[in-house]
Amino acid sequence: MNEPTMSREEVLRVKLELLRAEHRDLDDAIAALDLEGRADPLAVRRLKKRKLSLKDEISRLSDELTPDIIA
Repeated sequence: MNEPTMSREEVLRVKLELLRAEHRDLDDAIAALDLEGRADPLAVRRLKKRKLSLKDEISRLSDELTPDIIA
């Protein structure tokens, strides 16, 4: 049987959306910890580091999907 396959671009778009969702979730988690005021500084730092890593990956995938066009 032929199973439907996704193009590389479709796979990248799905991955990009998943990364964006995780980035938003981390943002909410960090805000909740900051609001609480008793958060473990090390845990907050790890979450922020993961969030930054996600931002870099999101940027890389976005650039790959929308290449620069020199006009």
